[in-house]
Amino acid sequence: MSIAGSTATGSMPLGSFSGGSNQVRVRAYNERLVLSLVRMHGEMSKADITRASGLSAQTVSVIMRSLEKDGLLLRGEPIRGRVGQPSVPMRLNPDAVFSFGVKIGRRSADLVLMDFVGQIRMHHHETYAYPVPQKIIEIIGKGIGRLEGQLSMVERERIAGIGISAPFELWNWADEVGAPAGAMDLWRDFDLQQEVSASTKHAVYLQNDATSACGAELVFGIGPSYPDFVYFFIGSFIGGGIVLNSAVFSGRTGTAGAVAPLPVRGRDGSTRQLLDVASIFVLENMLKEKGIDPEPLWYSADEWIDFGAPLDLWIGETAAALAQAIIASASIIDFGAAVIDGGFPSWVRKRIVTETIEAVKRLDLQGVIIPDIIEGKVGSHARAIGGASLPIFAKYLTDPSVLFKAM
Repeated sequence: MSIAGSTATGSMPLGSFSGGSNQVRVRAYNERLVLSLVRMHGEMSKADITRASGLSAQTVSVIMRSLEKDGLLLRGEPIRGRVGQPSVPMRLNPDAVFSFGVKIGRRSADLVLMDFVGQIRMHHHETYAYPVPQKIIEIIGKGIGRLEGQLSMVERERIAGIGISAPFELWNWADEVGAPAGAMDLWRDFDLQQEVSASTKHAVYLQNDATSACGAELVFGIGPSYPDFVYFFIGSFIGGGIVLNSAVFSGRTGTAGAVAPLPVRGRDGSTRQLLDVASIFVLENMLKEKGIDPEPLWYSADEWIDFGAPLDLWIGETAAALAQAIIASASIIDFGAAVIDGGFPSWVRKRIVTETIEAVKRLDLQGVIIPDIIEGKVGSHARAIGGASLPIFAKYLTDPSVLFKAM
């Protein structure tokens, strides 16, 4: 599949499975359902799973014994003091499955090794002036080799695959990232998934970076509390996603929730796209104009320094633009929440959310029900975590929406 497209055959969006028609497929689906229920609730007993899944107690018993034997489930301490046999809670074994997640950004790349419960075990980070295909292939290959070298043979055999989270149509951002003329055109005909697959034994999955971040927030963040939300992730360029009925909604062409083109009014009164206001590359340019080195923006998303006045101005303008985007989104769909996250420290995120809430209050809200405006829970690694989720969902879990329908 080419990185050029907004959708592509072979990609594995979070939640793309349905039950099968033959006995073997049904059993596989039921196992996924049980694992998904346990993942969502942290731990569950056989009786809990029976009630939530609609499966028979006998079927659940057989599945849980099989999953425990395979090392996917761990048995907790029996809960006593109730009528009947003690209840035995089961939980996912974090060490049962691992997955690589790759985030390809305009200024940096991140590679994470994630376990079965969504915790990052290892992290590799590299920066560059702008991304070119061969450099990205080199970073992925060497990074995976470095991280795998720290695993035991048994742990390496438990790797589900590689999930890549990348912006589509990278060549369109050549001017913004300062790439030489024609340098980014190499991406036009470059099949990223195929090229990575050719250099590794692992299964490779590819998804848009903002969609991956949105999926990570659904699965590992605020998803259990908000079945419908609009999501904003502020990276080098802002992107986003839409969650409806506890599932990522990608739309007819896979670009639904691509919030970057939303029109907003800038400080000079002109109408601009959201990405031209609420993106980190805008802050980068502000710092350059003040003679401040912007490189620390890309060293570590969690360790920004306080850049003073330029940062204050950028946060204020970003919040004002986000407020307009949230009102526009809420005018179309009655979202329960508007979630804001990004490639920056939690203190920056908190300031943006606080100022966005205040900016909304200054706008005309007649006829609009404003959703809860909240911070994302996953954080700066949301894109890489979303990527790492792809192989795990492909092989072990099921559609997140099934969990809510089953309860």
